Amino acid sequence: MSRYADVIVEISHEKLDRTFQYRIPEELDAEVKLGSRVQIPFGKGDRKIAGYVVGIQDQSVIEENRIKDIIKVLYSEGSDRSTYILLQLAAWMKERYGGTMINALRCVLPIKASVRKKAAKEDIVLERTGADGFELSVQQKEIINAFRSSYESGDRTPMLIFGVTGSGKTQVYIDIIDEVVKSGKQAIMLIPEIALTYQTAKRFYDRFGDRVSYLHSRLSKGERYDRFMKAKNGEIDVMIGPRSALFTPFPDTGIVVMDEEHDTSYRSESMPKYNTREVAEQLCRLCGAAFVMGSATPSVDAFMMAQSGKYKLMRLPERVSGRLPEVRIVDMRQELASGNRSMFSEELKSLIDDRLQKKEQIMLFLNRRGYAGFVNCRKCGFVYKCPHCDVSLIHHRNGRLVCHYCGYSIEMKKTCPSCASKYIGGMKAGTEQVESRLSEMFPRVRTLRMDMDTTRKKGDYERILKAFSQKKADILIGTQMIVKGHDFEGVTLVGILAADLSLYSADFRAGERTFELLTQAAGRAGRAKDTGVVVIQTYDPENPAVRLAATQDYEGFYGEEASYRELCGYPPFMHMMTVTVLDEDRDAAAEFIEKAAGAAKMDGTFTVGPSDAAISKIKDVYRKCFFVKSPDYDKLIIIKDRLEKMREEDKAFKGRMEFDFDH
Repeated sequence: MSRYADVIVEISHEKLDRTFQYRIPEELDAEVKLGSRVQIPFGKGDRKIAGYVVGIQDQSVIEENRIKDIIKVLYSEGSDRSTYILLQLAAWMKERYGGTMINALRCVLPIKASVRKKAAKEDIVLERTGADGFELSVQQKEIINAFRSSYESGDRTPMLIFGVTGSGKTQVYIDIIDEVVKSGKQAIMLIPEIALTYQTAKRFYDRFGDRVSYLHSRLSKGERYDRFMKAKNGEIDVMIGPRSALFTPFPDTGIVVMDEEHDTSYRSESMPKYNTREVAEQLCRLCGAAFVMGSATPSVDAFMMAQSGKYKLMRLPERVSGRLPEVRIVDMRQELASGNRSMFSEELKSLIDDRLQKKEQIMLFLNRRGYAGFVNCRKCGFVYKCPHCDVSLIHHRNGRLVCHYCGYSIEMKKTCPSCASKYIGGMKAGTEQVESRLSEMFPRVRTLRMDMDTTRKKGDYERILKAFSQKKADILIGTQMIVKGHDFEGVTLVGILAADLSLYSADFRAGERTFELLTQAAGRAGRAKDTGVVVIQTYDPENPAVRLAATQDYEGFYGEEASYRELCGYPPFMHMMTVTVLDEDRDAAAEFIEKAAGAAKMDGTFTVGPSDAAISKIKDVYRKCFFVKSPDYDKLIIIKDRLEKMREEDKAFKGRMEFDFDH
């Protein structure tokens, strides 16, 4: 008796986002399973494409003489619990975030790729250091005991560990993961950046040995697939990596830990544009697993969930060793007024000189996130802002300043509208200029630079971080990748250049992003016995994000930010869906976005726009967008479904439509 497979074809087009049924030939019956990737005939002629099996039936819904056979199985690892759960997760992601099912499946299912016969050399060499076995603090023990009690009782309420930088969150993660692994289950350890893989993997290896593996984007598809299969076959217990590690096909996932929960890299920028925290929570529901998050600066959304009791809030208010650093705020407007036009304040230059003489290490963080296009005055700090959306206006090549939420625009003046100075414009300096200027001021200084240009090759992150940890350089210069979770005992000075650049991105979360970056950067100083010093250089020293980051007063910042969000109707108080239309034909994109914005209207919601997207054209594809707000998330889902149906039925429009929620 024949069986039949429901297949999602590997074509990312809304009009083909459904299953197609194929007969399973008798010779392939044992191989075709849920999640199998198969080759199938599709359409007219001899066209052959790949697809995923998402269902198996005993009866066909198509006339027997019209149904086609699966040609061959490209890979099949067996229809087990992990595959079934990942298929359920993909369906949930498609429904929640939009896009096609094939895009969701590509996220969650490992795709086998050809692997060179010669085994790839490990890019991180892990050796036991004997460093495990730290003396736990009272607060650390309380969190571990609370987790153990909840886990054993079957309570799966998510836990948020709110701990200052250097409070020992990683050691807590290791101990609670150990509890779960000893019970026969497996663990996923999420980290936000490739740069953190080296230090995190070494600490876990000290506890779990070769039962640990890791993933990151510098691995080949074959290497990633092999590591997923080791997990699936029970050869490892702990997988470490960025957001894609969440889809590790463990036989029985018992816990997901999400370090630096607040980090923006946990958000996918391609369809489906998923929020890793939300997807991890759903995966844990499907698996019956525990979900633990940690951060010194939790996202406003997560902290509000903890405040409401939906997450358990656990605190680590003190550093395990060392003290919180002394933080000094330097007003760069006063530096300019005194005649200093350098990117370095006099105070920072003096402290750098002092640390170099003492043979102590320094980190210099250039805050480039969100800088592109905003305009400010270096004399008085004035910034052009939208009067309707309270976000910065972005400078376009035509000389106009534009809001990317509502489309409001004005012409940019050559002098500051507030103080009439000529020092108005955007920042041009980068990490190379910082390094060059340091060499001029301190000719014998040894520097390392960590940015996109110096970390292009496999192993570059580990090479740079290892060299700095071995004190082969005096100063590490970098962008946001150097401020997240790194622990260097020799660092006693952190300089934050242009601290407020990210305040002025065209994003309602600009204040939150700035507070996170400054707090995390400040946390790199004084992590051993010597008290560290942090210098924050800013043109807006009174801004709450800067002022409260200096004292690491997260709850003070949370109170101010939550009030602002509630007043302006931004998430998490109102849900927001961004609808983006992409087309090579500008007029077609403009026509369709107007039609979509009209179709999106619904009682209990309101729309903003349409306008050009923040980046209005990429690779000759025009991008238009609008926003829909509502206190009811389900209404946004209804509108999303309505727009997807409209797109499917519109035969003339050849472009694409994307959705992004609460971002």
